[in-house]
Amino acid sequence: MHRRSIIVASAVVVCLATHLANAQQAPGLHNSSKTFTDPDAITQADIVDPQEVERTWQAALVRVPTGLGRSQRTTFEDLAAQYGDGSRKFPVAIYMHGCSGIWRGTHLRVKFLADNGFLVIAPASFARTVYAQSCDPSRHEGSMFRDVIKMRKMDAGHAIELAKSLPYVDPENVLLIGLSQGGVTTAKHTVFNERRSVTARVIEGWTCNAGWYEYIGLDAPKDEPVLSLVGSKDPWYQNEWNEGDCWEAMNKENGSISIVYDTGPLATRHELLEFKSVQKTTLEFLHKHMNLPLNATQVQRILTDQGYDPGPIDGIWGQKSLAALNELRAERSLPPVADFEASSQELLKNLLRREN
Repeated sequence: MHRRSIIVASAVVVCLATHLANAQQAPGLHNSSKTFTDPDAITQADIVDPQEVERTWQAALVRVPTGLGRSQRTTFEDLAAQYGDGSRKFPVAIYMHGCSGIWRGTHLRVKFLADNGFLVIAPASFARTVYAQSCDPSRHEGSMFRDVIKMRKMDAGHAIELAKSLPYVDPENVLLIGLSQGGVTTAKHTVFNERRSVTARVIEGWTCNAGWYEYIGLDAPKDEPVLSLVGSKDPWYQNEWNEGDCWEAMNKENGSISIVYDTGPLATRHELLEFKSVQKTTLEFLHKHMNLPLNATQVQRILTDQGYDPGPIDGIWGQKSLAALNELRAERSLPPVADFEASSQELLKNLLRREN
């Protein structure tokens, strides 16, 4: 059903893994470590400089799925060595960080997406050598450098185009997703050609309203569904020129949804994807509009519906879930497996298709 959704939040914040909580940032990729350029010294040539844009790709965070609910950091070189023959095609998520650069929340979101089947590429706009500070999170002050969105859009478009050319990427399954300023970039990404089109967009922590015209609204084509997520009392958006949500700018016929959290702890939050309920909503939207691998929760639910006992449907893949899978495989004269792999993915997808 295509409608605006208002959700009452009672979710529990997802705990960060220790290695994420203690993650060290690469020098220069966060507000606390970046040496910024005077805004008056930045020219239009700097904004569109191909070498500057390419730096954001070369410094990108890259994370690849390694199994149900699992993933690992990787590099383009390692991916080429392992999947360069095109034998496996991943759905890809281009993740755009917020105005502070790369922080532990960036790592959390990249991991969440990769754990759920996406090859994630997060271009680092702070890797540009000519870059002005655009916000001060301690004061919820943004819009310090108006042309930053021009830069971020260049970085996003470049990443989409390069990702779609990789032999291990499914070019028909491309997600553009971003938080805050990355959400503005996601909303305003302009598709000039098929090489820069995406399958769906997710906007976290942005209202589609602003004092500057080039920040306002959505530039998604009519065939790109959009999910936007925002708290009604988000402290960044309490001015008359930026309050609200993205609903009015959305295509009402393609499954786009604007979710405004107006009660509970989510109403006052800027970062929403750290909550399990928001993650669940996001995955439901993505599975509806993209061709994605089944995740652990879906597999457990299918096994349960087929009469097997994978344990609780909690999204945690363990020995009990594996034993239930191998029971199913044995009844279909298939050999046991040590993990959930491609043949099991196809088997359960076929079962799901028959049920639907």
